Amino acid sequence: MEEGAANGQVASVPEATSLPPAAPAKAETKPRQKAFVGRVSSNKMDKTVVVRVEKVKRHRLYHRNIRYNVKYYAHDEKNACNEGDRVRIVETRPLSKTKRWRVVEIVERGGVERSDV
Repeated sequence: MEEGAANGQVASVPEATSLPPAAPAKAETKPRQKAFVGRVSSNKMDKTVVVRVEKVKRHRLYHRNIRYNVKYYAHDEKNACNEGDRVRIVETRPLSKTKRWRVVEIVERGGVERSDV
């Protein structure tokens, strides 16, 4: 107990200080969203791209790095992505049965040319 409170007096409460200004928030991503960078492997669907993300996992017994690819279906609102582009995708609400990611930015343009036979 404080000295003044022992005599039946109410202890003074310090003045509430104003909170520091909030940092400017990122426009596209939230801190808890997962984000990956991968290559577009298919853009044949409307407003949807297939992004292949390479991941590395450690083998439990042999302690070697194992590389594997994971395929994600991502929403591309403007149909701006082409095959071979490196894109950043972030987690989002379910948009369809398989689509739970959306393209935030195109990191690097890739030049995969396909000739339809």
